Amino acid sequence: MPAWSRPLNRILPLILAVALFMEQMDSTVIATSLPAIAADIGTSPIALKLALTAYFVALAIFIPVSGWMADRYGAKRIFRIAIAIFVAGSLACAGAGTLTEFVAARFLQGMGGAMMTPVGRLLLVRATPKADLVRAMAWLTIPALLGPFFGPPLGGFITTYASWHWIFIINLPIGVAGILLSGRYLPDIRAAAPGEIDWRGFALAGLAASGVVFGLSVVSLPALPPMVGVATIAGGLAASLLYLRHARATPKPLLDLRMLENKTFRASIAGLTLFRIGSGATPFLLPLLFQLVFGLNPFQSGLITFAGAGGALIMKFLAAPLLKTFGFRSALAVSALAGGGLIAAAALFTPQTPYLGILAVLLAGGLARSLFFTSANALVFADIDDAAASQATAMTSVTQQISIALGVALAGGILEAYTALSGETLDATSFAIAFVIVSLVTMSAAIPFLGLDRATGQSVSGHRRGVAR
Repeated sequence: MPAWSRPLNRILPLILAVALFMEQMDSTVIATSLPAIAADIGTSPIALKLALTAYFVALAIFIPVSGWMADRYGAKRIFRIAIAIFVAGSLACAGAGTLTEFVAARFLQGMGGAMMTPVGRLLLVRATPKADLVRAMAWLTIPALLGPFFGPPLGGFITTYASWHWIFIINLPIGVAGILLSGRYLPDIRAAAPGEIDWRGFALAGLAASGVVFGLSVVSLPALPPMVGVATIAGGLAASLLYLRHARATPKPLLDLRMLENKTFRASIAGLTLFRIGSGATPFLLPLLFQLVFGLNPFQSGLITFAGAGGALIMKFLAAPLLKTFGFRSALAVSALAGGGLIAAAALFTPQTPYLGILAVLLAGGLARSLFFTSANALVFADIDDAAASQATAMTSVTQQISIALGVALAGGILEAYTALSGETLDATSFAIAFVIVSLVTMSAAIPFLGLDRATGQSVSGHRRGVAR
């Protein structure tokens, strides 16, 4: 691995983080602008939610092939092309005049986003010494944490005081800067030629991931009849079983599930999946609670939820020292329990709860989430060599999309079940039940890490004390 200079080690994650922040922001900022966009292009907000689903489906289809593309054509080149595709999709969204055009433009955006996140992570892993990986991951994790909290208030502000078109046009200068900076500073590290693409695996993996993600999106965002979502989920699960059989019989499958035989990698994927269900549900539940129960407008609720982003920023400076002191196992188990417990604390929120108290809980939740994601995303690659890094990034990104969709579907399903069983409208009790259930799922993310040795990942964390179990 090249010995990159220290200044470059700091610039690299910043460049990648800016590009990923653009993608994360755009995937959340649109939610608060749907009514204005729908009115402008002559459709309904419910129908326009197909645009959200189209974006997630594009991610699910093209993320599995991102690792092969990076190895075949070079990660740096694919990352820059991905930014260009994402910006082109953004401009197409701004110029869309019909529902069909807008959905197609969002799908194009998703194609770019599908490559940006996993390939950006791959570039960082290959260019960063393992001893510096935690600090680098702290920077790269920030976009995923800030996007869901920045997005709603920013989308509401732009739509209210300017025009919804600027939500997408603003990506042009950011994208151009990302392409230029990545061309100048990103290392061009080549991997061994991956051979021919596993076309059958690509088709099955795409059907499996997109079927599950599309189905969960339809169930949680009812732009179509719920039975369409159920049928699509069933089709996705059937394709998953076919892919499992295909992967076992293929020497070089698109997504090599044999990587799960690595105990550290398996624990990281399982823990991240469970924790993301909670983190994916929370940005969905909190704005609804603040608007439907507390009576706040979207901009006001966004300003409150932003406290979680503050916690994420603070933890960027604390993650590396904490991991060096306590190691991965302890840090991940504690942050999973703390993160889940703080989600449960939201069940106690009422319109009479002092805002300072709410802000304190959300700030602490941001700290816990940031420590967990920084640690788990670094641990994924602790025992993975460079040759398998592209596989690891693709598999991590696929499970990320599915688990986030699961989180939103779980939260939405709980609220729907409450109204159906009680015959009442959404109130504080319905949200309290949702927060408690989601928190239990989030806390269960500690379980996969408890079976790891205390010394796991010490080459990355720098932890040296108490290596015995």
